[in-house]
Amino acid sequence: MAQIGIAIIGSGIFVKEQHLPGVLSCPQLSIKAIWSRSLKSAQDAAKLVPGDHSSSVELYSDDSAVGNSYDDILKRSDIQGLIIALPIVDQPKFIEKALAAGKHVLAEKPIAPDVATAVKLIDYYKKVSAESKATLSIAENFRFIEGWKYGAEQVKRLGKVTGFVVRTNSMMAQSNKYYQTAWRMKPEYQGGFLLDGGVHITAALRKLLGEENAVESLVAETSLVSSHLPPVDSINAIMKTKTGTVGSYITSVGTPMQAFEFHIACEQGVVKAEGSKVVTIRGIGDSATTEEKTFERSNGVVSELKAWAEAVASGKPNLEQSPEQALGDLELLEKMLKSGEQDGSRQKLEFQ
Repeated sequence: MAQIGIAIIGSGIFVKEQHLPGVLSCPQLSIKAIWSRSLKSAQDAAKLVPGDHSSSVELYSDDSAVGNSYDDILKRSDIQGLIIALPIVDQPKFIEKALAAGKHVLAEKPIAPDVATAVKLIDYYKKVSAESKATLSIAENFRFIEGWKYGAEQVKRLGKVTGFVVRTNSMMAQSNKYYQTAWRMKPEYQGGFLLDGGVHITAALRKLLGEENAVESLVAETSLVSSHLPPVDSINAIMKTKTGTVGSYITSVGTPMQAFEFHIACEQGVVKAEGSKVVTIRGIGDSATTEEKTFERSNGVVSELKAWAEAVASGKPNLEQSPEQALGDLELLEKMLKSGEQDGSRQKLEFQ
């Protein structure tokens, strides 16, 4: 299979630590260009490309000479796809320009800063791709972590879901390298770190529950526990699925408590998932058996890049990377934030 020429748009932490090495490990992809707002940032990212690859990587930026802008990348016929990893509020406009130029796009999550923007982006994508055949995929790497896929399979085998509890607690310290990025320190989007990292959690929950147990409505309370994490850093929510099952969702990025637990109760047992480990309890009471399955620790990025490359090559987008899936992840998080803003008002969901 011929290699797919790509450009990486952005040069932040995740690009340097995950996207670049991930692409270099994927034989279907060939890095042709790197773009960043500043040439220095693009140069810093390019330093991580090994010598045998670096000679073919051209650098683009807002402060480069004429002919080296983002628009110039879009004119290159040897670049078929873009990996876009920019600040949340900037992503949609870069995605739209790439799609209009006929480029396939893999964009970092969340799909947009809010549901309204995401819906407009998806509508635009459908209109443009009908003619250009360009595809939009969203990089939600949690969907490519083996533990979540295995856990979802076990849930299906244990019968009807009867309840669930999600608890993810951590502290986003001011010394954390991700906190130190300017656009995260002063977020111009809802939820702050609860949105930035929280769509991973909603994606994992939705994966485990499956479409048949989609959340239909919820109520939530939100708060700001640590003052350096505005606008809010904690959510306690009660969710109800379309099958009538009730579950709880407790998360905070501003607490010294530590937890990362997803418990799904079913008619015939329980699944406890943590991404790299899944405990399945089959049966009820004294007759129950317990199986623990561990997986090699992975953040799923290499697998998602390979899946994207295969999708571009085949012309068949991977459903795990569909913008509609990402919209569902975003909506679930946004509805919790809105309920908290409205003193626990019930929120109905429509994109699950």
